[in-house]
Amino acid sequence: MFQLKWLWHNLLGDRTRYILALCLSVVGSSLTIINPYLGQRIVDTFITGGDALTNLTDKRGLLIGLCIGMIGFSLLRTGLSYFTTLLYERASQNMLYRIRIYLYNKIQGQDMSYYDRNRTGDLMTKMTGDLDMVRHTMAWIIKTIIESLTVFLAAVVYFFYIDVELTLWLLILSPPIFIVAFLFAKRVRPMYIDLRERLSQLNTTTQENIAGNRVVKAFAREEYEVQKFTEKNVHYASANKAAAMVWLDYFPYLETLAQAFNVILMIVGGLLVMDDRITFGEFSAFTALIWGLSNPMRNIGIIINDIQRFFASLNKIVDIYYSHPGIVNEHKPIVKRRYQGRIEFDRVSFKYNNAMVLENISFAINPGETIAIMGATGSGKTTLINLIPRFYDVTQGRVLIDGTDVRKLELDELRGNIGVATQDVLLFSDTIDGNVAYGNPDLSEEEVMKFARLAAANDFIRKMPEGYDTIIGERGVGLSGGQKQRIALARALAVQPPILILDDTTSAVDLETEEHIQKSLRELEFDCTKIIIAQRVSTTASADRILILDNGRVIEDGTHAELLAKKGYYYEVFMLQNEGIGRQATAHGQK
Repeated sequence: MFQLKWLWHNLLGDRTRYILALCLSVVGSSLTIINPYLGQRIVDTFITGGDALTNLTDKRGLLIGLCIGMIGFSLLRTGLSYFTTLLYERASQNMLYRIRIYLYNKIQGQDMSYYDRNRTGDLMTKMTGDLDMVRHTMAWIIKTIIESLTVFLAAVVYFFYIDVELTLWLLILSPPIFIVAFLFAKRVRPMYIDLRERLSQLNTTTQENIAGNRVVKAFAREEYEVQKFTEKNVHYASANKAAAMVWLDYFPYLETLAQAFNVILMIVGGLLVMDDRITFGEFSAFTALIWGLSNPMRNIGIIINDIQRFFASLNKIVDIYYSHPGIVNEHKPIVKRRYQGRIEFDRVSFKYNNAMVLENISFAINPGETIAIMGATGSGKTTLINLIPRFYDVTQGRVLIDGTDVRKLELDELRGNIGVATQDVLLFSDTIDGNVAYGNPDLSEEEVMKFARLAAANDFIRKMPEGYDTIIGERGVGLSGGQKQRIALARALAVQPPILILDDTTSAVDLETEEHIQKSLRELEFDCTKIIIAQRVSTTASADRILILDNGRVIEDGTHAELLAKKGYYYEVFMLQNEGIGRQATAHGQK
């Protein structure tokens, strides 16, 4: 079975410990027949036998030995059970640790399209609840199966040794119990698959609401979000109750059949005792060990319940475990080199979900040049720059850096040569110093401050309670949009990349700050090819070249003056923005 092979594969390093635990479970469970046997000897020899009174006097040492034996074996079984549980827990926790690390590395290694397809809440559920279900299976479910099966077989063998007929009468209940268990398993399995999906949806809703709490409050949509969460919660609770009710549908049958063992024992066993077919001691042994038949049968429902949960969880984990990114490292350089910074798009086209986003784009950027990209929303600007560090791969054509197709470059080297400040700024729950130095943790404090000054961030950072040691909240909570953009820019500059990509990173700063940033970018101490996505003409005017995208195509290409002379899209944007500034100035003067 695939699931068991998968578990065995991931037990590497703890297989000996786990096998020892399984063996000790078998040994400990087998010892359950010892005390009933000793009890049988005591009853037949010292209580009901014809020589019982004589034996109490003459064989007192045997009685004491049997009693001590019962106590000793009880303590032995308790000690084995404790030690076995420790082994199971150690092996399962170690396995859980290794799988979680492996899955996290898998998720980290996925390309951007993987994150487009998978919800954050679903991934979180796989990394937490689903993994814990796997650990629970290794530590408890398999242990319960082994121990229940061993106790059942040991009891059956011992019962056959005492009396075959009575044992057969007892076993007559086994087939109907297995039929009921089979029907339960068949019915409940799809319900747990649905239950697992509803849990994922609940976690996704929770994660999105917490991450977007500022937007929720800004639009006063708390009540709507509470209702949405309540709806998901009701769906999950309903599925949980439905699965539980299925168990309750079958539980009376399993419990009744399990209790019927005692009824058969009392009726058939009593008749056999009256017919002198078995002794009182043997009947007491049956009575003492009848739970060895009834309990495993009673546990079947619980085991099946947990096994179905395990299958539902494991199927989700396997999705990550065996996933393979489409963009992978194929070349491992011995020494990572610094690129010159020449970029070329050679007849590049890109489709996303069969929708054409970029079509037949060709242009080149020489080392040290500054290229600005403008275009309407949805024209493909961000997609275009995402092809350079291979966040996505082209559908057709080539993206080349220093004359080499990026698909032939080692990913870590490629991305290590590119500094990126994205449109959606993400800052970590760390100090400002830690965020700026994220790409190069070896930066000194003076260097961090230097790059912060280049990004016009030093002044507001120094005014914060603990300066560069101020811990900012998750995703930069507590900072303005412009402050977050400047820290993100400082982070991109701090790696001193030969290629710098800025995706609308000055949209939230004032014109004076933008001018400072533009001056800093022009006077960088290291050679750098810069690609800047912007909507302000004040940002693009000083670029060496400006590309205008429209519906995934380059419709204009030239300098600021050349594009104004063409009187196309760029000219229209320039006039709109300058007329807007003029109107604002006129209105201000009239006041």
